[in-house]
Amino acid sequence: MDRQYRKLPYRLSEAAHHYGPKVHILAEPYAMSLLARLCSPEVRQPEVNTLITLLYQHLVGVVASRELARRIARIDSRMKVYNPEGVYEGEVIDPEQSAITASIARAGLLPSQVCFDTLNHLLGPLKVRQDHIFMNRKTDRRGRVVGVNLSGSKIGGPVAGAIVLIPDPMGATASSMDATATLYKTRPEGAPAKLVALHCIVTPEYVKRIRAQHPDLEVYAIRLDRGLSSPEVLATVPGARWDEERGLNDHQYIVPGGGGFGELLNNASV
Repeated sequence: MDRQYRKLPYRLSEAAHHYGPKVHILAEPYAMSLLARLCSPEVRQPEVNTLITLLYQHLVGVVASRELARRIARIDSRMKVYNPEGVYEGEVIDPEQSAITASIARAGLLPSQVCFDTLNHLLGPLKVRQDHIFMNRKTDRRGRVVGVNLSGSKIGGPVAGAIVLIPDPMGATASSMDATATLYKTRPEGAPAKLVALHCIVTPEYVKRIRAQHPDLEVYAIRLDRGLSSPEVLATVPGARWDEERGLNDHQYIVPGGGGFGELLNNASV
């Protein structure tokens, strides 16, 4: 075996912060550039779907490299018919592990499909499943989010021992992620081996709540938005003055953010 393939030294490019080791804010110009374009006001369908697909293909690749188990494989290449050395021997992602992606209506539908399609190329197709969860924001009379209405779900099989990916573009208040993580953790047949959230954008408010409610959840995000914080707070490392950081406006939309992704993805007005 070529020594360089025995243990692949994958290193995550992430920003420094004080939110704890389970939170990963990527520091990648490629993804950040695509996301900035996605959030700009002139971008509508069909470009929205194209950009979401590119972002989640990238994000699920990062998560797969970091969170999925690996094993040593020996795989013939096309060159073996000419040279007996035409064999790759080294680490690959173990195709025998089970993975689930949770499709949260509405904004999570396309991201989940992208993750599902990608995982089917990495793992044995019978080891991959997509579940469906239906919920919407629950607001008070002032329009503030106070939770979610979970109207139904289709969990298509056992979850015990599987890694569950939860792709949700906007991690704003953490209400949807809290409900989804709780749904999987309380399955009668047993809890999953690991829960991983995949976001385009998160807020400090989201991170604080999800860390308190689900400290075992691994959180990956392309960007952290705290745009309503003071200039003094914005000059600090994220999390250093966590109580003073603010990324949500009075209607719990992210600033700078990108507006309602559920509306954009579905050409809806509300």
